[in-house]
Amino acid sequence: MDVFRKLEQGIAGLFGSSDEKHSHTHAGEACHELHIEHAANRFQSFAPQSSGHVKWHVDGCSYFWAVSEALEHAQESIYILDWWLSPELYLRRPPATNNKYRLDHMLLAAAERGVDVRIIVFKEHTKHHLEGLHDNIKVFRHPDHAPSSSDISAEFKTAFANMSHGAFSLSKLSKDALKTLYGTSDDVVLFWSHHEKLCLVDRKLAFMGGLDACYGRWDTNTHPIADAHPGNVDGIIFPGQDFNNARIYDFEGVDKWEQNKLDRTKYSRMGWSDISISMTGPIVNSTVHHFVDRWNYIFGQKYNTDEFKEKYRKFEELIHHAPPAPELLEQGEPQGNDVFGGLHRQFTRHFGHFWGGEEPPHHEDQGAHIQLCRSCTGWSAGKPTEHSIANAYIDAITNAQKFIYIENQFFITATDDEQQPVYNKIGAAIVNRILRAHENGEAFRVMISIPAVPAFAGDLKSDGALGTRAIMEFQYNSISRGGHSIIEKLQQGGIEDPSRYISFYNLRNYDRLNVSTTMSRAEEESGVKYEDARREFDDAVESGYDGYSRGEETEGRLGSQYRRYQEAAQRQDDQTWDTISAAYMAEGPDLSSIPWEGNEEDELDAFVSEELYIHTKCLIADDRLVIIGSANLNDRSQLGTHDSEIAVVIEDPSPVRSSMAGEPWTASKFAASLRRQLFRKHLGLLPNQRWDQPDANFQPVSRAPNDYDWGSAADRLVMDPMSEEFNELWASTARTNTEVFSKAFHNVPNDKVRTWDEYDNFFSKYFIIPGSDEEKKIAENDEDAIKEAEGKVAYGHIVKEEFPGGVQEVKEWLGRIRGTVVEMPLGFLGDVKDLAKQGLEFNGFTDEIYT
Repeated sequence: MDVFRKLEQGIAGLFGSSDEKHSHTHAGEACHELHIEHAANRFQSFAPQSSGHVKWHVDGCSYFWAVSEALEHAQESIYILDWWLSPELYLRRPPATNNKYRLDHMLLAAAERGVDVRIIVFKEHTKHHLEGLHDNIKVFRHPDHAPSSSDISAEFKTAFANMSHGAFSLSKLSKDALKTLYGTSDDVVLFWSHHEKLCLVDRKLAFMGGLDACYGRWDTNTHPIADAHPGNVDGIIFPGQDFNNARIYDFEGVDKWEQNKLDRTKYSRMGWSDISISMTGPIVNSTVHHFVDRWNYIFGQKYNTDEFKEKYRKFEELIHHAPPAPELLEQGEPQGNDVFGGLHRQFTRHFGHFWGGEEPPHHEDQGAHIQLCRSCTGWSAGKPTEHSIANAYIDAITNAQKFIYIENQFFITATDDEQQPVYNKIGAAIVNRILRAHENGEAFRVMISIPAVPAFAGDLKSDGALGTRAIMEFQYNSISRGGHSIIEKLQQGGIEDPSRYISFYNLRNYDRLNVSTTMSRAEEESGVKYEDARREFDDAVESGYDGYSRGEETEGRLGSQYRRYQEAAQRQDDQTWDTISAAYMAEGPDLSSIPWEGNEEDELDAFVSEELYIHTKCLIADDRLVIIGSANLNDRSQLGTHDSEIAVVIEDPSPVRSSMAGEPWTASKFAASLRRQLFRKHLGLLPNQRWDQPDANFQPVSRAPNDYDWGSAADRLVMDPMSEEFNELWASTARTNTEVFSKAFHNVPNDKVRTWDEYDNFFSKYFIIPGSDEEKKIAENDEDAIKEAEGKVAYGHIVKEEFPGGVQEVKEWLGRIRGTVVEMPLGFLGDVKDLAKQGLEFNGFTDEIYT
């Protein structure tokens, strides 16, 4: 069957048998029977249950610091799986004083001391840079994105541009272009991705979760979104492309820092909320097994001769039947097993198949019960389809006794077989569990947090936002609309008010850009604009400037504009604050007490807000069980045939006295502390986190366990997630935050907007959107455009007409905000019949991109 006929059948036609669509269209054993290869393992995972010690790291600041500790002390090996890896990522901040902790510098230092570094990435901007550093660094990119000629790229650009006009036609693409998009059933090229995030150090310490080691992910748990430092350019926390707000400008030219278009004197970054973990003990061997499996499969694909295939088959047999040995083939083949002979020896010297590590020694204290699960299939791993992550999710939901908390980047799921093209049945499990609780008169609750905008469109009405709207449409149809959603199913099951059992939330925050008179004085005295000095600083940091060395070599890296501005800035009396994000956290200052140098109008213009992007992939059940990893809650991550993913199921036997719905409850230490830490962060019940003041939670689990203040006043507020007191605290905080943000920033999505006309009146008429035709015309001094834009403000800033009392009134309102939790606007564009489908002409091709 040729590729065009396959396309008529949708994506399934490109992946071979349509039987792969079975995933969760059958429940329980009917599905398990299709996965007999791992029938002995729980959830039909390739890996059996194991054990180990585990530690949570909430947000990138503490997590990447912990990774830097491990990389700095690596002695034998570093193995990394990532969707995207940015070599220039600073694992500690500020960059000006942490040059040695830039990721590529740390990997080079490890390679120079003899550490074997192996990296597998999906997204480009890694391979050639890292391999050029040292022979001990080997990088695979999988799959190879080829052909990549400019004419095919242009063909795709035109085709996808036509999608926004409802005229996209796959039949107009050439066969080469289609292969670039899809590949074949055995060689998928672009359509699905490797989405795993894993870092293994010395085969003894594992890091995994939601955080890629790439731009835009590092953040503190206070989530500052302002980063202008007019009194000292060296104080920058988010250098170059790391200061990113994809709702304004997405990443572009990531190999060049100067491509960052975002002016931090005008716009905020977008905060990044995420979780990863570190683990030691026997569970690490499962992660090593997975990495070795992936590496060897890719090696086999890249060197794919008939002779090699046969020897690779024999090697696979050896892997599965011989006892594990630590030796790498490039260092000498296992004795008695002439697997490769002279075949491809030049490749094995550089890339090479290799054996996993020895089973870690068993100790009396085994720690938590942990099992590794994954989503994989033929294209991603050369294996039969496995969706053990989805099985684990459904099992955890079905067997939850009291409470479930889900935090995820997406929420696309089905409640029945009529909800195609969505196939995963996590939604059905939620509905069934709630209905069972309702019928039995049980206290039961599900809380779910997802991003307000699941992708990155600034103006949701624009043609460029069709893909985002498609995702939002599938999410609303999963949650509350379309006839088969969770809320509708609960109502059909006799629950008049489903909010008694399930509720949905987003996150949002604010900050103040430090564009005070300190900046204008330094600019005037130096004759240099702050942003020009900042860009030269970024260039210097990229080339290794450490901010304190003043030798001839360092000075040569620094541009004259940076030097002139910095010298002038250091002569200013600077009392300004570079971020005020501490104001909505515990023990934070009152807004009126934070100093500002300049007039009130300029201060009012300096306040900015943005959604706090949830990238977490986590489920917590009963404060006893945690599922955490790279898998989103959608078909792409859960079916197994699409993106590749990994996750762990953690059950910590360490008991903690707690309560559920006012009754005594025995929770587990790991699950309860993680859930309480998250809730306190979202409610503003944690103090401001300083990036340069590490505590025990900045260390990997191999050095220190989690530090959590059990029994503190704030801990007691979130101990019982089903109590009336907690529910009132959470609901009132979310309601107040929602009201204030809506008034101050007219943010969308918003329940005040049910039609596109209301969208225009509430949002469009107040803001100039970056990259829009309007902004371009204003930049070109188009008089008509300038006149039409009178009264508008830059995207993300205060809507001034809401505050006749000026900046003092703004501070009074913003001062009511605590933490970042807001209500999810389930009524947003609820009267719009079709958010995206007509514009995209949904078919077998487009459906599965967005689910």
